[in-house]
Amino acid sequence: MREKHRQQQARREAETDDKADAKAGLEGRSFLYVGGRDCQVAHLRQIASSYGANLIHHDGGLREAVSRIDNVLPSVDCVFCPIDCISHDACIRVKTGCKKWEKAFVPLRNGSKSSFERALQSMSQGETAQ
Repeated sequence: MREKHRQQQARREAETDDKADAKAGLEGRSFLYVGGRDCQVAHLRQIASSYGANLIHHDGGLREAVSRIDNVLPSVDCVFCPIDCISHDACIRVKTGCKKWEKAFVPLRNGSKSSFERALQSMSQGETAQ
C-alpha cells in the first residue's frame, strides 16, 4: 500500500515538473492580445504571467487607435486575437503586421480565459501557430 502511494506521489511530482518545464518555455516572451473583453484583461495578464510571459493588450479600436497596433507589433513575439471580439479593421491590421514583422498570429475561438490558456499551453508544448 505504501509503495503504491509513493508511486502515485512520484507521478504527481513528475507531472508538476513537466508543467513547470513547459511553462518555462514561454519565460520572458511578450505577447499582444488584440480585442477581447476589458473585464478579462487582468485575468489574461495573470495567466500570461504564470507562464513567465508579458501580455500587452489593445482593445481592437474601441477606445485606442488601431494604428497603435503598428507601433507595438515589432516588440512582441506573438499576437492573439479572439475572433468573436475584434473589429474587422483591427484583425486585418494585425494579420498584415504579423506578416510584415514575421510574428506568429494566433486566432482564438473566443475571448475566454480558457481559450487563451489553451493557446499558451499549446505554445509551451512546442506547437506553434502562424
